[in-house]
Amino acid sequence: MGANNFTYSGNGLSLTEQFEGCELTAYQDQVGVWTIGYGHTGPDVVPGLTITQEQAQALLAQDVGSAAACVNNCVTVQLSQNEFDALVDFVFNLGAGTFQSSTLLRDLNAANFTAAAAQFDLWDHAGGAVVAGLLRRRQAETALFETGGTAPQSA
Repeated sequence: MGANNFTYSGNGLSLTEQFEGCELTAYQDQVGVWTIGYGHTGPDVVPGLTITQEQAQALLAQDVGSAAACVNNCVTVQLSQNEFDALVDFVFNLGAGTFQSSTLLRDLNAANFTAAAAQFDLWDHAGGAVVAGLLRRRQAETALFETGGTAPQSA
């Protein structure tokens, strides 16, 4: 069982919104996954689907809630709010299963925060290729993870 009971902060949510952007019509991402709103995926996202801004916000709240629950449940060491927020964005983007089986989580739960922070940048590929936007996102997550104060500005 996890050692934390955080909720996603406004700084974290801003990071997610910035990197996801918002598309109100379903599109295929870089690896062909149907996506809508702020990076929402799943069987409910089909070609031709359109949603409102309010629906996009509701899906985002649902999706970040699931990512936050994953981090709260899986991390067994105490986190700061910024560390938590960085991890929630990571889980939101890559999925709970990826996080649960990651070296990042193993290092973190071993209280090796330096090694855990170094793991973020390794997750900058999609479809086998480095994606500049993913690298910028991982760098922003790392910066947030490593800062004890407010969220840094990111690309």
